[in-house]
Amino acid sequence: MTAAEPEYGIITRGLRKEYRGVAAVEGLDLEVRRGEIFGLLGPNGSGKTTTIRMLTGLIAPTSGSATVVGVDVVRSPELVRRRIGYMSQRFGLYDDLTVRENLEFYAGVYGVVGAARRRRIPAQLAEYALTPRADQLAGTLSGGWKQRLALASATTHEPDLVFLDEPTAGVDPASRKLFWELIGRRAAAGMTVLVTTHYMDEAERCHRLAFLSRGHLIGVGTPVEITARFGVATVEEVFIELQRRDEGALA
Repeated sequence: MTAAEPEYGIITRGLRKEYRGVAAVEGLDLEVRRGEIFGLLGPNGSGKTTTIRMLTGLIAPTSGSATVVGVDVVRSPELVRRRIGYMSQRFGLYDDLTVRENLEFYAGVYGVVGAARRRRIPAQLAEYALTPRADQLAGTLSGGWKQRLALASATTHEPDLVFLDEPTAGVDPASRKLFWELIGRRAAAGMTVLVTTHYMDEAERCHRLAFLSRGHLIGVGTPVEITARFGVATVEEVFIELQRRDEGALA
Protein backbone atom coordinates (compact mmCIF):
# COMPACT_ATOMS: atom_id res chain seq x y z
CA MET A 1 0.00 0.00 0.00
CA THR A 2 1.10 3.56 -0.70
CA ALA A 3 0.95 6.30 1.91
CA ALA A 4 -2.34 7.55 0.45
CA GLU A 5 -4.14 4.23 0.40
CA PRO A 6 -5.18 3.90 4.09
CA GLU A 7 -7.91 6.46 3.38
CA TYR A 8 -9.67 3.78 1.32
CA GLY A 9 -11.95 1.08 2.69
CA ILE A 10 -11.78 -0.97 -0.52
CA ILE A 11 -9.14 -1.10 -3.25
CA THR A 12 -9.24 -3.54 -6.16
CA ARG A 13 -6.75 -3.86 -8.99
CA GLY A 14 -7.54 -5.96 -12.06
CA LEU A 15 -9.98 -8.08 -10.04
CA ARG A 16 -11.28 -10.97 -12.13
CA LYS A 17 -13.46 -14.01 -11.52
CA GLU A 18 -13.94 -16.68 -14.11
CA TYR A 19 -16.38 -19.60 -14.09
CA ARG A 20 -15.75 -22.37 -16.63
CA GLY A 21 -13.92 -20.06 -18.96
CA VAL A 22 -16.46 -17.23 -18.73
CA ALA A 23 -15.57 -14.03 -16.86
CA ALA A 24 -18.24 -12.98 -14.35
CA VAL A 25 -16.10 -9.97 -13.34
CA GLU A 26 -13.39 -8.65 -15.63
CA GLY A 27 -10.47 -6.41 -14.64
CA LEU A 28 -12.25 -4.47 -11.89
CA ASP A 29 -10.43 -1.41 -10.55
CA LEU A 30 -12.26 0.27 -7.68
CA GLU A 31 -11.43 2.59 -4.81
CA VAL A 32 -13.99 3.17 -2.07
CA ARG A 33 -13.13 5.84 0.49
CA ARG A 34 -13.53 5.29 4.21
CA GLY A 35 -16.84 6.69 5.47
CA GLU A 36 -18.31 6.67 1.97
CA ILE A 37 -21.69 5.29 0.93
CA PHE A 38 -20.77 3.61 -2.33
CA GLY A 39 -23.38 2.12 -4.65
CA LEU A 40 -22.55 -0.89 -6.83
CA LEU A 41 -25.21 -0.96 -9.53
CA GLY A 42 -26.08 -2.88 -12.67
CA PRO A 43 -28.64 -5.24 -14.21
CA ASN A 44 -29.01 -8.83 -13.03
CA GLY A 45 -25.97 -10.83 -14.08
CA SER A 46 -23.70 -7.79 -14.24
CA GLY A 47 -21.29 -9.15 -11.61
CA LYS A 48 -22.38 -7.32 -8.46
CA THR A 49 -22.89 -10.36 -6.24
CA THR A 50 -19.71 -12.02 -7.50
CA THR A 51 -17.80 -8.85 -6.66
CA ILE A 52 -19.21 -8.76 -3.14
CA ARG A 53 -18.44 -12.45 -2.61
CA MET A 54 -14.81 -11.79 -3.56
CA LEU A 55 -14.54 -8.70 -1.38
CA THR A 56 -15.96 -10.52 1.64
CA GLY A 57 -13.52 -13.40 1.19
CA LEU A 58 -16.21 -15.96 0.39
CA ILE A 59 -14.70 -16.82 -2.99
CA ALA A 60 -11.18 -16.31 -4.31
CA PRO A 61 -10.61 -14.20 -7.41
CA THR A 62 -9.18 -15.87 -10.49
CA SER A 63 -6.65 -13.04 -10.75
CA GLY A 64 -6.06 -9.49 -9.58
CA SER A 65 -5.98 -8.17 -6.03
CA ALA A 66 -8.27 -6.63 -3.45
CA THR A 67 -7.83 -5.12 -0.02
CA VAL A 68 -10.72 -4.43 2.33
CA VAL A 69 -10.07 -2.14 5.34
CA GLY A 70 -6.39 -2.60 4.55
CA VAL A 71 -6.50 -6.43 4.61
CA ASP A 72 -5.69 -8.62 1.61
CA VAL A 73 -8.82 -10.67 0.92
CA VAL A 74 -6.89 -13.55 -0.65
CA ARG A 75 -4.23 -13.88 2.04
CA SER A 76 -6.43 -13.16 5.07
CA PRO A 77 -10.14 -13.77 4.27
CA GLU A 78 -10.94 -14.68 7.90
CA LEU A 79 -9.50 -11.40 9.16
CA VAL A 80 -11.54 -9.52 6.57
CA ARG A 81 -14.74 -11.21 7.72
CA ARG A 82 -14.04 -10.28 11.35
CA ARG A 83 -13.74 -6.60 10.43
CA ILE A 84 -16.77 -6.25 8.17
CA GLY A 85 -20.52 -6.60 8.44
CA TYR A 86 -22.71 -8.18 5.79
CA MET A 87 -26.44 -7.94 5.27
CA SER A 88 -28.80 -8.89 2.47
CA GLN A 89 -32.55 -9.21 1.95
CA ARG A 90 -32.15 -12.79 3.22
CA PHE A 91 -30.14 -11.96 6.33
CA GLY A 92 -30.46 -14.89 8.73
CA LEU A 93 -32.58 -13.62 11.58
CA TYR A 94 -34.01 -16.27 13.90
CA ASP A 95 -37.80 -15.95 13.99
CA ASP A 96 -38.14 -17.88 17.25
CA LEU A 97 -35.72 -15.58 19.10
CA THR A 98 -36.59 -12.13 20.38
CA VAL A 99 -35.04 -8.96 19.03
CA ARG A 100 -32.62 -8.86 21.97
CA GLU A 101 -31.75 -12.55 21.62
CA ASN A 102 -30.95 -12.12 17.93
CA LEU A 103 -28.58 -9.27 18.78
CA GLU A 104 -26.98 -11.36 21.53
CA PHE A 105 -26.54 -14.27 19.14
CA TYR A 106 -24.83 -12.20 16.45
CA ALA A 107 -22.70 -10.43 19.04
CA GLY A 108 -21.39 -13.86 19.99
CA VAL A 109 -20.84 -14.83 16.36
CA TYR A 110 -18.76 -11.69 15.86
CA GLY A 111 -16.77 -12.26 19.06
CA VAL A 112 -18.40 -9.55 21.18
CA VAL A 113 -18.63 -11.14 24.64
CA GLY A 114 -18.67 -10.29 28.33
CA ALA A 115 -18.77 -6.63 29.34
CA ALA A 116 -18.43 -5.53 25.71
CA ARG A 117 -21.61 -7.38 24.80
CA ARG A 118 -23.46 -6.01 27.82
CA ARG A 119 -22.62 -2.52 26.58
CA ARG A 120 -23.26 -3.10 22.90
CA ILE A 121 -26.72 -4.72 23.04
CA PRO A 122 -28.47 -1.78 24.78
CA ALA A 123 -26.57 0.64 22.56
CA GLN A 124 -27.73 -1.14 19.39
CA LEU A 125 -31.31 -1.35 20.64
CA ALA A 126 -31.28 2.39 21.30
CA GLU A 127 -29.52 3.44 18.08
CA TYR A 128 -31.93 1.49 15.88
CA ALA A 129 -35.00 2.43 17.96
CA LEU A 130 -35.55 -1.23 18.81
CA THR A 131 -35.75 -0.89 22.59
CA PRO A 132 -39.58 -1.00 22.74
CA ARG A 133 -39.49 -4.24 20.71
CA ALA A 134 -36.56 -5.87 22.51
CA ASP A 135 -38.67 -8.76 23.85
CA GLN A 136 -40.75 -9.26 20.69
CA LEU A 137 -40.16 -12.37 18.61
CA ALA A 138 -38.34 -11.49 15.40
CA GLY A 139 -40.77 -13.61 13.40
CA THR A 140 -43.64 -11.28 14.31
CA LEU A 141 -41.89 -8.12 13.03
CA SER A 142 -42.90 -6.43 9.77
CA GLY A 143 -40.43 -6.42 6.87
CA GLY A 144 -39.15 -2.95 7.68
CA TRP A 145 -38.51 -3.77 11.33
CA LYS A 146 -36.80 -7.03 10.38
CA GLN A 147 -34.41 -5.17 8.10
CA ARG A 148 -33.68 -2.68 10.88
CA LEU A 149 -32.90 -5.57 13.23
CA ALA A 150 -30.77 -7.22 10.55
CA LEU A 151 -28.69 -4.05 10.16
CA ALA A 152 -28.34 -3.76 13.94
CA SER A 153 -27.20 -7.40 14.09
CA ALA A 154 -24.71 -6.97 11.23
CA THR A 155 -23.12 -3.95 12.94
CA THR A 156 -23.11 -5.20 16.54
CA HIS A 157 -19.32 -5.59 16.44
CA GLU A 158 -18.84 -2.02 15.14
CA PRO A 159 -17.30 -3.06 11.81
CA ASP A 160 -15.14 -0.71 9.79
CA LEU A 161 -17.14 -1.52 6.67
CA VAL A 162 -20.53 -3.05 5.94
CA PHE A 163 -21.76 -4.69 2.75
CA LEU A 164 -25.48 -4.29 2.04
CA ASP A 165 -26.67 -6.54 -0.80
CA GLU A 166 -30.20 -5.49 -1.85
CA PRO A 167 -31.02 -4.80 1.81
CA THR A 168 -34.43 -3.18 1.27
CA ALA A 169 -35.87 -5.41 -1.45
CA GLY A 170 -39.59 -5.85 -0.84
CA VAL A 171 -39.72 -3.26 1.96
CA ASP A 172 -42.27 -0.44 1.82
CA PRO A 173 -41.09 3.09 0.88
CA ALA A 174 -41.49 4.59 4.36
CA SER A 175 -39.39 1.81 5.91
CA ARG A 176 -36.79 2.17 3.17
CA LYS A 177 -36.49 5.89 3.93
CA LEU A 178 -35.94 5.23 7.64
CA PHE A 179 -33.45 2.48 6.83
CA TRP A 180 -31.40 4.88 4.72
CA GLU A 181 -31.42 7.47 7.47
CA LEU A 182 -29.82 4.84 9.71
CA ILE A 183 -27.21 4.07 7.04
CA GLY A 184 -26.45 7.76 6.68
CA ARG A 185 -25.86 8.15 10.40
CA ARG A 186 -23.46 5.20 10.47
CA ALA A 187 -21.52 6.53 7.48
CA ALA A 188 -21.34 9.99 9.07
CA ALA A 189 -19.77 8.30 12.10
CA GLY A 190 -17.05 6.84 9.86
CA MET A 191 -18.31 3.45 8.75
CA THR A 192 -17.81 2.63 5.05
CA VAL A 193 -20.90 1.28 3.27
CA LEU A 194 -21.00 -0.61 -0.02
CA VAL A 195 -24.57 -1.19 -1.17
CA THR A 196 -26.31 -2.80 -4.13
CA THR A 197 -29.87 -1.82 -4.94
CA HIS A 198 -32.39 -1.82 -7.76
CA TYR A 199 -34.14 1.23 -6.28
CA MET A 200 -32.76 4.24 -8.10
CA ASP A 201 -34.04 6.68 -5.48
CA GLU A 202 -31.71 4.85 -3.08
CA ALA A 203 -28.84 5.04 -5.57
CA GLU A 204 -29.24 8.83 -5.60
CA ARG A 205 -28.44 8.82 -1.86
CA CYS A 206 -24.98 7.31 -2.42
CA HIS A 207 -21.92 9.53 -2.38
CA ARG A 208 -20.57 7.74 -5.46
CA LEU A 209 -21.73 4.99 -7.79
CA ALA A 210 -20.11 2.29 -9.90
CA PHE A 211 -22.06 0.77 -12.77
CA LEU A 212 -21.29 -2.77 -13.94
CA SER A 213 -22.40 -4.33 -17.20
CA ARG A 214 -21.68 -7.97 -18.06
CA GLY A 215 -18.80 -8.02 -15.58
CA HIS A 216 -17.17 -4.81 -16.81
CA LEU A 217 -16.93 -1.50 -14.98
CA ILE A 218 -18.76 1.05 -17.14
CA GLY A 219 -18.47 4.18 -15.04
CA VAL A 220 -17.67 5.52 -11.56
CA GLY A 221 -18.61 8.87 -10.06
CA THR A 222 -21.15 10.86 -8.14
CA PRO A 223 -24.76 10.58 -9.35
CA VAL A 224 -24.35 13.94 -11.09
CA GLU A 225 -21.11 12.85 -12.78
CA ILE A 226 -22.60 9.54 -13.91
CA THR A 227 -25.70 11.08 -15.46
CA ALA A 228 -23.61 13.73 -17.21
CA ARG A 229 -21.29 11.07 -18.63
CA PHE A 230 -24.21 9.14 -20.08
CA GLY A 231 -25.98 12.29 -21.24
CA VAL A 232 -29.20 11.57 -19.34
CA ALA A 233 -31.14 13.28 -16.57
CA THR A 234 -31.39 10.53 -13.94
CA VAL A 235 -29.53 7.53 -12.57
CA GLU A 236 -32.57 5.43 -13.45
CA GLU A 237 -32.07 6.25 -17.13
CA VAL A 238 -28.46 5.05 -16.90
CA PHE A 239 -29.67 1.78 -15.36
CA ILE A 240 -32.32 1.31 -18.06
CA GLU A 241 -29.75 1.96 -20.81
CA LEU A 242 -27.34 -0.64 -19.40
CA GLN A 243 -30.17 -3.14 -18.98
CA ARG A 244 -31.16 -2.58 -22.61
CA ARG A 245 -27.55 -3.14 -23.72
CA ASP A 246 -27.22 -6.35 -21.72
CA GLU A 247 -30.50 -7.75 -23.00
CA GLY A 248 -29.49 -6.86 -26.56
CA ALA A 249 -26.16 -8.64 -26.16
CA LEU A 250 -27.90 -11.80 -24.99
CA ALA A 251 -30.56 -11.75 -27.74
